Amino acid sequence: MKLSQFKFDLPLNLIAQHPAKAREESRLMVVHRDTGKIEHRIFRDILEYFDDKDVMVVNNTKVFPARLYGRKEKTGAKIEVFLLRELNKPNRLWDVIVDPARKIRVGNKLYFGDNDELVAEVIDNTTSRGRTIRFLFDGDDAAFRKMLELLGETPLPKYIKRKPEEEDKERYQTVYAKYEGAVAAPTAGLHFSKELIKRLEINGVNFAEATLHTGLGTFRPIEVEDLSKHKMDAEYFRVDEFATKIVNKAKLEHKRICSVGTTTMRALESSVTAQGLLKAEEGWTNLFIHPPYDFSIANALVTNFHLPKTSLLIMVCAFAGYELTMEAYQTAIKEKYRFFSYGDAMLVI
Repeated sequence: MKLSQFKFDLPLNLIAQHPAKAREESRLMVVHRDTGKIEHRIFRDILEYFDDKDVMVVNNTKVFPARLYGRKEKTGAKIEVFLLRELNKPNRLWDVIVDPARKIRVGNKLYFGDNDELVAEVIDNTTSRGRTIRFLFDGDDAAFRKMLELLGETPLPKYIKRKPEEEDKERYQTVYAKYEGAVAAPTAGLHFSKELIKRLEINGVNFAEATLHTGLGTFRPIEVEDLSKHKMDAEYFRVDEFATKIVNKAKLEHKRICSVGTTTMRALESSVTAQGLLKAEEGWTNLFIHPPYDFSIANALVTNFHLPKTSLLIMVCAFAGYELTMEAYQTAIKEKYRFFSYGDAMLVI
């Protein structure tokens, strides 16, 4: 398929700028793959679609305060530094994106905080906007992380046209976030409250966890018309033995296995045995799922409404079917569903 097939016009007023008042009170569109039926529900109604011994697989990655604002030595020019990934913990080397990039050269020192609590040195150019920097910090890792928490900002996407607020520290994070490493939230999981999870568990639904640290590559614009030529940035993932036992038991019993989010789906599809079962695995994945694609593990998907022409929308089309997905998106626009990270959800079954 071609990239241009995934274009649609989205009114800007449908891009959610704040989360719903309560996590499970966002709207839920339910899309039935077998009949093409589309239902309009509230997210807590997801309870009605899952039974005893069904499984929900969630991404337990944790977002860290990846956006820093600093200044350049000598000139004092203001610089935004977006932390992507830590390369070397003892030496505090990080891959970052800088803005404005033209002012940041190898050898420059960058200062963060009112009293220069944190200093970094640029040691390499990686891309036009990418740099490798070394933080010059004497404390231990716990002290360094505390400094990032103090000086860093919740990395809300640029399409949220406001400064992060105190509530974003909690709401731009799933209630089951455990392992720090993501620069963007696995947004499908933002709709689950602890109470809703408990009610699902009381109904007999089992939860399994995977980890995929969402990087900016997930959101990087696709610049080729032929999707087979697009290369995804690699992202760290992990699926453990406990998750494989829960998922494979449900698969062999023909139960519903729901991937909560596209990032979870990529972790699952990157960990498949020759027999089509889930295996324990840890590593890096650059899997790009686009139609046509045969999914091995999940037979249901919870996801948000995504940007046009993105890998996220393309994956949903691979799972739900191109025509049905694009029809659902037009329905979402007509019914004024809220889009993107803080928006409403879609359940595909």
